[in-house]
Amino acid sequence: MAATLIAVVAALVIGHMAQSLAASMRQYDWYGNWLGWLETQLADNSFWQGRWGVALALLPPLAAVGLFQLALRESLYGLAGLVFAVAVLGYAWGPRDLDLDVEAIINAPDATSRREAMAKLWPGAAPLTIDGGALVSAVFQNALRRWFGVLFWFLVLGPCGALLYRLTVLASEGNYARKLPAEAAEGARTLLQLLDWPVAQLLTLSLALVGNFDTVLGAWREAGGASFMLHHRFLDAAGRASVRTELAEEAADYAEEFGAQPDTASTVATAPELPELRDAMSLVWRSLLVWLAVLALFVIAGFVA
Repeated sequence: MAATLIAVVAALVIGHMAQSLAASMRQYDWYGNWLGWLETQLADNSFWQGRWGVALALLPPLAAVGLFQLALRESLYGLAGLVFAVAVLGYAWGPRDLDLDVEAIINAPDATSRREAMAKLWPGAAPLTIDGGALVSAVFQNALRRWFGVLFWFLVLGPCGALLYRLTVLASEGNYARKLPAEAAEGARTLLQLLDWPVAQLLTLSLALVGNFDTVLGAWREAGGASFMLHHRFLDAAGRASVRTELAEEAADYAEEFGAQPDTASTVATAPELPELRDAMSLVWRSLLVWLAVLALFVIAGFVA
């Protein structure tokens, strides 16, 4: 468990401090070529054309990583396994830095630049309108896909889990998904929903802990979070509710400081542009710190035991 925490922190630090290195490392063209080769070789194969066809795309690379994971576990007192875990987690993380993408939207000098920056939060399609609620949802969906999904499955299955999540995302959306047969792509999306569901639940719990618990709980219930349906609309609802609460609290603090009546709209007008994005990113960072704190507690409990 201690090695897992070290790997997570190391991957986060390297990805944030050496962004150009991380960006150059996170190249997935080999996976697109692999999918294209499979389609060429198995065009008439009924299994490949079916909903479980994505398994043929996932199993070989995952098996290779799993074998390395097992082989390096005890090598050099675990140091080789740790280095391998950091490399795989860093490779699966992202692939873009979420807070930099959000900062680029907030600091965009004009509408055209802002739309270009916003398009990076919507893979495959640029947004049509600048809407605070849609941007907040995009931040939390990107946090799920870029950070928390990779982190959760890394904690559960190690490097193999982190790569499983990233490759499933690639097979479910964007250019690589188009190289899969229609049924296989649908199977990949179903698998991604299955992988996302527990992560979205835990991320929503984190939002409740770092924000207003009652507000998040109410939004979670109303959006169907208590059901076992494979969707995570409740994460959008909880994220938007949390941001609204944050803005309302800021308005109340502003009113108390300057002796005026609480008015969210007027307070937002005096704040930097798109305060929803700023608060959404702040909630995401605080949620990540909660996850790391819980992981650290598990490590301490292990040492104490």
